[in-house]
Amino acid sequence: MDTSPLCFSILLVLCIFIQSSAHGQSLKPEPFGRRAQAVETNKTLHEMKTRFLLFGETNQGCQIRINHPDTLQECGFNSSLPLVMIIHGWSESVQFSRSHVHLIGYSLGAHVSGFAGSSIGGTRKIGRITGLDAAGPLFEGSSPSNRLSPDDANFVDAIHTFTREHMGLSVGIKQPIGHYDFYPNGGSFQPGCHFLELYRHIAQHGFNAITQTIKCSHERSVHLFIDSLLHAGTQSMAYPCGDMNSFSQGLCLSCKKGHCNTLGYHVRQEPRSKSKRLFLVTRAQSPFKVYHYQFKIQFINQTETPIQTTFTMSLLGTKEKMQKIPITLGKGIASNKMYSFLITLDVDIGELIMIKFKWENSAVWANVWNTVQTIIPWSTGPRHSGLILKTIRVKAGETQQRMTFCSENTDDLLLRPTQEKIFVKCEIKSKTSKRKIR
Repeated sequence: MDTSPLCFSILLVLCIFIQSSAHGQSLKPEPFGRRAQAVETNKTLHEMKTRFLLFGETNQGCQIRINHPDTLQECGFNSSLPLVMIIHGWSESVQFSRSHVHLIGYSLGAHVSGFAGSSIGGTRKIGRITGLDAAGPLFEGSSPSNRLSPDDANFVDAIHTFTREHMGLSVGIKQPIGHYDFYPNGGSFQPGCHFLELYRHIAQHGFNAITQTIKCSHERSVHLFIDSLLHAGTQSMAYPCGDMNSFSQGLCLSCKKGHCNTLGYHVRQEPRSKSKRLFLVTRAQSPFKVYHYQFKIQFINQTETPIQTTFTMSLLGTKEKMQKIPITLGKGIASNKMYSFLITLDVDIGELIMIKFKWENSAVWANVWNTVQTIIPWSTGPRHSGLILKTIRVKAGETQQRMTFCSENTDDLLLRPTQEKIFVKCEIKSKTSKRKIR
């Protein structure tokens, strides 16, 4: 075949359908023989009618069959020639509404989808564009006409999963580019993608482990979207917030005026005049959904200096219970300071009915604590000082339920090292605690 620049192969693509991704399979290429055999032995209920035609000098539309690479040779494909891919749309004569079109683009493909949407003439836009960790380099900070933007479709949603900067650049774009922009785990990096996970990736991917580790966070956007299809009954809720630091303190779990939304395919499509940033926490693997809780506690410190310590909480719900969740409250516990923090659970425990709160210092520290307080002549207060915790306030993000928990033993509110106290539901009225066990 003539290899002059005027000769080239044209691949006519009528539609692209990523079947393996829709079924939650790995995005890496599979051995052709094994995949072809799987296709032949496992017939799908809906046979694909998409045709891929290769045009060249020696043929006028030779069909390339999915998962049959031998048809490339049969059709005379020449890899040394330039390749033009034509992705067909539709004809107005077909009576097909543009509002029914949903473009999904990953990385650079997200911006390509935006260009496709903005290039369509007429007054009616296409229905929806989803950007999966849209590419950052050369697009970060650019004008809306040079990247994916809310103007490209009736509704644009974006998932940001790898915006961490390296030498001033990030793989995924950080700025909002849609009507709703989702930032799972803050958007900069994803759980399970750290280089410490390299050994696990080696077991799964062999020599490709380093590549898999590097692209793990970037590709997570794809898997999160697929997860929303595979687990339609348990959608991941996201919450409006200014940044991940505020979200980690549990300060952003309010869904007033319908400001919250679900991540993925089943997002509530509400075009907005201004982009809304939504945050959420996810698991490291599918199913990615977690349940968000805000906890607010306030101690009365019986000592004059902040106490360096750690705590754990055990939660009992109507469905499940969670044991010993570690709690970190900064460098020291100060008196009368309100501490707010976020707790996420992998399972739905139902309605929270009881909390066990424990001061997790060792028995050795407890003996030192008591000995020091015995020797030092405290001027005021009890001889065995500690922390007083009267109430724990809780808000469940997914249900928006607010709850208050009071100490079960109102006669002894003092919390000491290694001691665990039980808190039950109560109602607070006019500074008076009324315990109501449910």
